[in-house]
Amino acid sequence: MAIPKIIVLLIGGFNVILPAAAQKAPNDYVQVWSDEFNKDGRPDSSVWRFEKGLLRNNEAQWYQEKNAVCKNGILTIKAKHDSMPNPNFVSGSRDWKKNQAYIYYTSSSINTKGLKDWLYGRFELRAKIDVQPGCWPAWWMLGTADGWPDNGEIDIMEYYRGKVLANYAVATEKQYSPLWFSKTVPVAAYGKGWADSFHTWRMDWDEQGIGIFLDDSLLNYQPQSNLYNRKGGNDYFPFRQRQYMLLNLAIGGINGGNPDGTPFPRMFQIDYVRVYQKRK
Repeated sequence: MAIPKIIVLLIGGFNVILPAAAQKAPNDYVQVWSDEFNKDGRPDSSVWRFEKGLLRNNEAQWYQEKNAVCKNGILTIKAKHDSMPNPNFVSGSRDWKKNQAYIYYTSSSINTKGLKDWLYGRFELRAKIDVQPGCWPAWWMLGTADGWPDNGEIDIMEYYRGKVLANYAVATEKQYSPLWFSKTVPVAAYGKGWADSFHTWRMDWDEQGIGIFLDDSLLNYQPQSNLYNRKGGNDYFPFRQRQYMLLNLAIGGINGGNPDGTPFPRMFQIDYVRVYQKRK
């Protein structure tokens, strides 16, 4: 059976436990898609694509399909300490993806590019994240048009180096140097043992603005009027365009921190992902 999906409300001084279904979207919203990960095995290939290899941010892990498994209603993305030859190794290369002979970590990254994308709505993720040194789990969105960062990036859930982050990125005149609208909260602020439990991240996104929430507490709101590409006369608004979804657990890299003293495997566990949109 899947892990029970519950929420706790404080009513009249008592903790009242309700099924997750009782946590409803606004009345004018309807659920248009979800993945509850109830079928054991690999994530649904009609919805999710797998990334492969060394990809971005000087991260240490090799992404591969077999590190993502659904079981008992939970998708687990597992990062492992491995040792494998780098199939792209080129001696003397200046490319970080090619100049290391061996790869010492593996993990998974999945996305809905070309399969599922959305314009506006309420997006929810219930997950348990790993906060050990070197871990960099994320649930994020990228635009379907143009390349990065012109297409816009939304980091609904991101964690590294002791901080939970909620970010928006838009392009500037300097290529690959986006303008970030970021808010961070130290995990320590949530109290001891916070990372041992599942939590709910949410994004409310419409033509007026975008809000990112953690357990119903607002982390970062930005009006759409702030979120345009700064490219000299280009008033392109990437978050008024369609976006697709990504889930991954990275290790190390430019932000993840040093994993050398961390025992492996590490896990990013996802209970569900749900999308709601306004009724037509």
